[in-house]
Amino acid sequence: MTKTPAQWVNPQIDSASSRWIFFSSACRPFGMVNLSPDTDIAGAWGSSYLYYSPTICGFSHVHAWQLSAVSVMPVGGDHPGGPNVDAYRSRFTHGDEVCEPGYHAVSLLDHGVRAEVTSTARVGVHRYTFAQAGTATILLNLGGELGPSRMQDACVERVGDRELAGYVVNAPTRRRPKECAIYFVAQFDQPLTGFDGWQGANRVAGDTVQGEEAGCRALFQVPAGGHVQVKVAISYCSVANARQNLAEECDHWDFDRVRAESRAEWDEALGRIEVEGAEDRYFVKFYTDLWHSLLGRRLVSDRNGQYMDRTGPEPVVRQIPLDETGKPRYHHFNSDAFWGAQWTLNTLWPLLCPDHMGDMVNCLLDYYRNGGLVPRGPAGGNYTFVMTGASSTPFVVAAYMHGIGGFDPELAYEGLRKNHFPGGLMSKAGYEHDTCIGGGIEHYMEHGFAPDGRKQIAFHVKGAAQTLEYSFQDWCLAQFAKALGKEDDYALFMQRATNYRNLFDAETGFIRPRLADGSWLTPFDPFSEDGFVEANSWQDTWWVPHDLPGLAHLFGSADAAAAKLNQAFEQASAYDFSSDKRPEKPKPHVAINYGNQPSTETAHVFNYFGKPWLSQKWARAVKEQAQGGITPDWGYRGDEDQGLMGSLGALLAIGLFQMKGGADADPVYEITAPVFARVTIHLGASQGGGEFVIEAANQAPGNCYIQSAELNGQPLGRCWFRHSDLVGGGKLRLVLGPEPNCAWGNQEPPPAMSQL
Repeated sequence: MTKTPAQWVNPQIDSASSRWIFFSSACRPFGMVNLSPDTDIAGAWGSSYLYYSPTICGFSHVHAWQLSAVSVMPVGGDHPGGPNVDAYRSRFTHGDEVCEPGYHAVSLLDHGVRAEVTSTARVGVHRYTFAQAGTATILLNLGGELGPSRMQDACVERVGDRELAGYVVNAPTRRRPKECAIYFVAQFDQPLTGFDGWQGANRVAGDTVQGEEAGCRALFQVPAGGHVQVKVAISYCSVANARQNLAEECDHWDFDRVRAESRAEWDEALGRIEVEGAEDRYFVKFYTDLWHSLLGRRLVSDRNGQYMDRTGPEPVVRQIPLDETGKPRYHHFNSDAFWGAQWTLNTLWPLLCPDHMGDMVNCLLDYYRNGGLVPRGPAGGNYTFVMTGASSTPFVVAAYMHGIGGFDPELAYEGLRKNHFPGGLMSKAGYEHDTCIGGGIEHYMEHGFAPDGRKQIAFHVKGAAQTLEYSFQDWCLAQFAKALGKEDDYALFMQRATNYRNLFDAETGFIRPRLADGSWLTPFDPFSEDGFVEANSWQDTWWVPHDLPGLAHLFGSADAAAAKLNQAFEQASAYDFSSDKRPEKPKPHVAINYGNQPSTETAHVFNYFGKPWLSQKWARAVKEQAQGGITPDWGYRGDEDQGLMGSLGALLAIGLFQMKGGADADPVYEITAPVFARVTIHLGASQGGGEFVIEAANQAPGNCYIQSAELNGQPLGRCWFRHSDLVGGGKLRLVLGPEPNCAWGNQEPPPAMSQL
């Protein structure tokens, strides 16, 4: 029987070294509720669901960037609960576990409970089956540490014989400097026979439990094999909104219906790209990658369009504009950084979910309206200033250039432009909330580079990396300025886009950090992270996506640049192109690291040096060695930041990439060999509708080299095409082979700021 897209997904890939934001099973695309079992709950890393951990301590509803909330745990018998989760942990086995998009089921062996969970967008739905007759206990742990956050306050109230309501307050973190409340309503399918709770070590009777380290238990009487069902709705605004979310999304008790609807939604979302003709392992990884790309950025606005704005001194509930039917025109989301999205989400989302990309842009613009800055990683209405640079600039520009409308481009340009000057995002290093010192933008504007050797007043005060990012982001903003007729700004930002050249050291042949006085950082080790953000000089020397021919000129020739880059790939191949960020493993010195965002463009750089066969070779090697795993131990070989690496894996699988992040006018797609014989992309209305088909004749695991190509029936002698060739549908036909055809694709390299 042919599988549906969702049936190919394996959520447990790479879950042996999970992260709080990495794993979700019982959730909808971009859902507010991210419901799944938790085996480990301490810290942002090594937490949530870890495949080899032997016990489960709860099923929590939020696994978001810097946020968590409401852990529920069923226990057979009259269990007292309490703040110590180890008191009610239970062993489980993967033998009878079911883990799939929108549903997770597991047996809690120490409690005699079969636990099943599913969800709507804002409501978690639980079904617990108890083996023994008698008392059944359902615990709500609302305190303590849960992933990246500590709950500094909580309240739960019994408001009827079948309902509880309350809130938890996520304490500030180093990355999210303001507290964040999450409200909930929990409804049961049968009357409670008892209710009490705890606040720290103290037992609490009555109908209300409140304070730090708070929690409660709901008691029921069940026959052997009896069920208790629970629905938990959440809101970032109010209990009333949580109750409305529940009423509008799940006004019934048919668990199997919710599960089926979730599966259907996932099949529709994932099925926007159909693939055929490959080994099963490619299908598993491809649809798991797509699934990851639709998971990470979590919904935070309610059904009625309200959202919580925490950009000011006090939290304010605000309203998204409604359409003529009374529905919100867009939604709001949490988001980890857009740092690296130029090579992942920017390309995939216009093909897979353009409406969501437009929603995200409008969300970012509301932050600008409310708080004065377009963010690079919002969390619960907070600015986080995660990572470096103005990483939202390429994202917003790419949306505009791909024809995704529904937002005000003049307002978008105004907000993005502000980020490129003192006081904006380019003034702020990682998690620099209250100052504008770490970005080095003033020195960059005056002297052409951000200096190293500065005081580390924040994370990632790394001048070489910041200079490279700013140069590319300036180029992106220049394209937006030109599209809007702002010629003076276009000239200004195009000039700034050349600043990367000030860090090229001809003597060593690397991008090299410089100090404020203009001298080179000495001593210099190209494998050192000094001056670079989660990278080194070997990896970041190629971080010039807008002007790779200009970089080649600095090397002396494209041949010289390609030879050095090929040397880097040969070295990194022995390490499967990854430094592997897991804390229990040493980080090798690798020249190319596909386990993190800064290196994820490097295989495609050869296209710009006139050697597309090397891009084809190394893109396939990366796909197999760094992105090919389908086990709990291996899938992404590094940091899967909320769909970034999943998006990259999907793009490698279908053979499309955008070096400039889709920010150029009429964006350019570079071509490498897909791993499938046929790919069908069902384009959304904003992309002209229709189908764009990629056919690969002679597709086989060893056939990674393009021999010839046709686009819409015409011979294609170059290794790229434009977005306008894709809009409305079309066909790209490739002929593949086991040996490189060095005569194909190298006559006209993809366009860039300079030419070879």
